[in-house]
Amino acid sequence: MWNKIKRKLKMKFVEGIDGTPFQFRSYPSWWHARLFPGNDRPDDKADQYLFLQPNPGAGIGHQMSNWNTAFYFARYFGLNFAHWPFSSPTWEQLLGLGEEEPTARDLLAKGYKKIVLPKFDAADAAHRQLIDRIIHSYAGKKICFSLEMDQGWLPQYEVAPALQRKFFDAAARKMDRDKLIYDPAELNVAVHIRRGDIVAMRDASPEKWQERWLDDGYYLNVLKKALPILDNGKKIGLYLFSQGSAEDFTEFLQLGDVRLCLDMNAPDSFLHLVHADVLISSKSSFSYKPALISKGIKLCPRYFWHQYPASADFILADNEGNFDAAHLENRLHHHTIDHL
Repeated sequence: MWNKIKRKLKMKFVEGIDGTPFQFRSYPSWWHARLFPGNDRPDDKADQYLFLQPNPGAGIGHQMSNWNTAFYFARYFGLNFAHWPFSSPTWEQLLGLGEEEPTARDLLAKGYKKIVLPKFDAADAAHRQLIDRIIHSYAGKKICFSLEMDQGWLPQYEVAPALQRKFFDAAARKMDRDKLIYDPAELNVAVHIRRGDIVAMRDASPEKWQERWLDDGYYLNVLKKALPILDNGKKIGLYLFSQGSAEDFTEFLQLGDVRLCLDMNAPDSFLHLVHADVLISSKSSFSYKPALISKGIKLCPRYFWHQYPASADFILADNEGNFDAAHLENRLHHHTIDHL
């Protein structure tokens, strides 16, 4: 409980000094760079690592964003990456992202010094240069640099190849632990409809709700346009992953044999989103991250703060659910050939 309180107070403090002169000056690492610029030292980073502790109070999509940020910036700044386990052992084992990576805890136990880097605007070149100067000032020392919790970084898709490789090479895949309800003889289509937390957000945080909400009409329009294209002779298995009761999704029954997955736990739902032949995602990190890992076709909402790769496997729909039908037809052809 005390650690949770300290963490929240620290996050409030970091948020409060954002954009002020104290954003950087409140960090000892900033002063170190001022006093010891490191210009006369070799830029030796062989014994230097970077990590970020995933926010333990957040969902897995949010925690994966934290992990992705550290993984990207370790390479951006020429450092080694150190893993910090997810808050749940279940997710840690399922994702396998820490396999073959040193952990920050082990490095710190071995005598590496922890240096906290200021929270910075990842899109600001001057901020990135400042962080690089701070890192350079510790050249030649055994350091574990820590990014602040929830350090922002929008183009998460840039680590998608590493996420995909790590996930499919993980021990859980090799031991065949992914138990799916999909029929391998069907073209399995997964639809993630974000409800649950987003419903409660409507009154408490209207602006945040508006950024994340997609009504049933969006998904119905996507499906009505996509299903005739996907119906190319192979039976379609249509699965809807969400929260609530069956009565909340009666409109979707007009589409035929819709299999409602409303009571499936989060890890199993995540696995099904990853393994779907076609994934229709929502404005949610919970389906955005499976989309980055998936080898299937992804139909995603265009107007979302998360960014998408310029990949043919990603097809973007507007707020009404309209998308390029020819694009889907082309990808379905390639997807079918790949799976022959």
